[in-house]
Amino acid sequence: MDAAQIAKRAICQEDPFNPLITTGMQVACMLVISHIFHLILAPSGQTGPIANIIAGLVLGPSLLCRIKQLKEFFIQSSSIEYYQVLTFNFRVFFMFLIGLDTDVPYMKRNLRLSSTVAYGGIIICTLFGGASAFFILHLLKFKYNTLLLVMIIPLILANSASPVVIRLAAEMKIDTSDVGRLGIASSLVNEMSCVLLYSIFISVKSWKMFGHGILCLFCIVVLVILNKYLATWFNKRNQNQKYVSNTEVLVVFILVIAIAMVIEAYGFLSTLACFLLGLLFPREGKTARTLLRKLTYSVHNFMLPIYFGFVGFQFDVLYFMNFENIIMIGLMILLSTGGKIVGTLAACRYLNIPRTEGVILAFILNLKGHTELIILELLPRFISWWSRRLHSLVIIVVVLDTLIAGLVVVFMLRTRENYFAHRYTELESHDPDSELRVLSCVYASRHTSATVGLISAMSGTPYTTPIAPYLMHLVELPKKRRKTKLMYHQLQDGDQFSDEEEYGGNDVLEINDVVDAFVSETKIMIHQRKVVASYERMYEDVCSGAEDLRVSIIFIHLHKHQRIDEKLENGKEGVRSSNQKILRHAPCSVGMLVDRGHTGFKKPGPEIVQEVAILFFGGPDDREALTCSNRIAIHPYLKLTVIRFLPTTSKEQLNKWTNDASHKNDEVLLAISDPEAENEMNDAALGDFVNRHVKSGKVAYTEKYVSTGDQTVAALREVGDKYSLIIVGKGRREHSPLLSGLSDWEECPELGKVGDLLASTEMNIRGSVLVIQQHSSYSSKEVVDEEL
Repeated sequence: MDAAQIAKRAICQEDPFNPLITTGMQVACMLVISHIFHLILAPSGQTGPIANIIAGLVLGPSLLCRIKQLKEFFIQSSSIEYYQVLTFNFRVFFMFLIGLDTDVPYMKRNLRLSSTVAYGGIIICTLFGGASAFFILHLLKFKYNTLLLVMIIPLILANSASPVVIRLAAEMKIDTSDVGRLGIASSLVNEMSCVLLYSIFISVKSWKMFGHGILCLFCIVVLVILNKYLATWFNKRNQNQKYVSNTEVLVVFILVIAIAMVIEAYGFLSTLACFLLGLLFPREGKTARTLLRKLTYSVHNFMLPIYFGFVGFQFDVLYFMNFENIIMIGLMILLSTGGKIVGTLAACRYLNIPRTEGVILAFILNLKGHTELIILELLPRFISWWSRRLHSLVIIVVVLDTLIAGLVVVFMLRTRENYFAHRYTELESHDPDSELRVLSCVYASRHTSATVGLISAMSGTPYTTPIAPYLMHLVELPKKRRKTKLMYHQLQDGDQFSDEEEYGGNDVLEINDVVDAFVSETKIMIHQRKVVASYERMYEDVCSGAEDLRVSIIFIHLHKHQRIDEKLENGKEGVRSSNQKILRHAPCSVGMLVDRGHTGFKKPGPEIVQEVAILFFGGPDDREALTCSNRIAIHPYLKLTVIRFLPTTSKEQLNKWTNDASHKNDEVLLAISDPEAENEMNDAALGDFVNRHVKSGKVAYTEKYVSTGDQTVAALREVGDKYSLIIVGKGRREHSPLLSGLSDWEECPELGKVGDLLASTEMNIRGSVLVIQQHSSYSSKEVVDEEL
């Protein structure tokens, strides 16, 4: 072929547009229109997937493509193969990302729960679909291979599209709630089960297909093992870098795409394989972090909107002109929705899940649009008589099912916002055996070791007390932003276009190294985030992040840090003001750590068993500190001691002193109408803790009797020299003679009387101090009063 012929073929003179250019323009138009519809529908509460499907429906043959010029541009036979390649790559990437981002510990703990919910819907939908399949085929006048279609129809009715579920849950901010997490886990179990069932069905068609299935399985196992070695190698090669290089990321992507191509070339679905490759990819280290960072933005902002838009684009309203088609479509939608509702509610009743959550789970699991499309693409390879009519009718059912289910879920969540709001806002009412969600904030890399140590201490034993820790790196936004106007080829390998990537400097690398070492050692996954904001507005990101993540406690660092000579030195005033705002506005409990890293608390390990003390004076904050220590009590490398401070005076004298006391105090006081009731709550909390941990010998308990503030100070000096970590409540206690005169230091009133004393230069203790403030309903009123 000469140069002229090559050029002629490249520009496709037979076609007014080059197919590749045409496909790119079509995809760009789809993306723009999808985002426009998302912006239009977002104020009404509609999520991205619904808006994208509606955008595709409007752009497709039902509306805009009925115009001749638009139809000639968007529906071209020369672009079909490019569309197939594009959708294939999109599927590979977002299923790999879903596997990489799956909460594995949650799936392990709740596999029975999610499987029961998923299979409840699958079984009922399969029964409904199998019973009605012959009637549907009679309406469609199919006489060939009816047994095959009787198996395919229930599969389409029973399937749930996990990408749609995950995206909808994220946009509705229920991906961290109980119902959202269960819905995501159940959709994954549902979809992977349907894909596995389809793969088994294809494998048993002939010995040749069975051999191909074994070969595909072998390739997946080989790549899983290879990925483990590659990830370890890439992490070692990039020890001094924030991320692995683009070349190394490309190697992983090429291997995953190659396996997916082999699997689909043999007629199987690559969905399960891509998900497993992501699920089994090593999570610790720079490789997984880079892959997540590279994929998350592009998948959620480019691939999924185009993919969902293409689902709606295939909807053709002309098929509604036939009465038999309308009956078939309505019947399949009714069977799919009814089957999910009946099956899911039955499963929820068995699992004692509330009916409201069961209904929402049913509609969440009725979202479709992924596996069904792949099956429709692959079926013509095995069924020569597969008709365009049946293909289009299934597409219509998928689109309408997803739109109806999505709208119902959005409506139910909007009308029941309080029911699904952030509920576990403090630890005292939190089940100590359930998962604890923690948000730890660091301002600099020097805070990371103590923060990771605190997370380790709170993890207790991972097999009995699950923890979901989040680490948020708070970076000050410079007043004058530095803009980098480098072209792509001028960037170093691994760099990005975002200016915010510069913020944090080497702290980012040091934080990542500490976190990676911790994850590798303990297998407790720490989810990292970075916030770049001014100190005046930083608390907003922390508080909103805590609410979205539904954490029960936030850990922050005091603005002071320990020098080499073991003295505490004041840090940035902006850090202090940010901490004070977090304490006032936090939607949950807050723990402020006074880190004495050189002499105080370090990450627990087998090298040395550290001593930890809880100081209990009484009041809600001290009870919260006591509850916070439930997990520390069962940590194998920590020895906990509860020290209760009691007055030496008689009970009558104490009550008289309390009633005659002035109501003025430098702490935020809790208005107590009945001191006896507060004392009973203190005794009950301490009694429960003693029965749980002290009687078993895991925790030591001691009482110190003091009558004045001076005696309390003397007792605290003894404690500070003996323990590496001291935990105490911020305050809000009844006015007590035990604490009289302790406010004379007044260095950090945000720590409360006892915490301020322990952090002061006058005390000069060696141990770190953790001050706990319990979240309560009166906090919002205080904030309003202060702002007024």
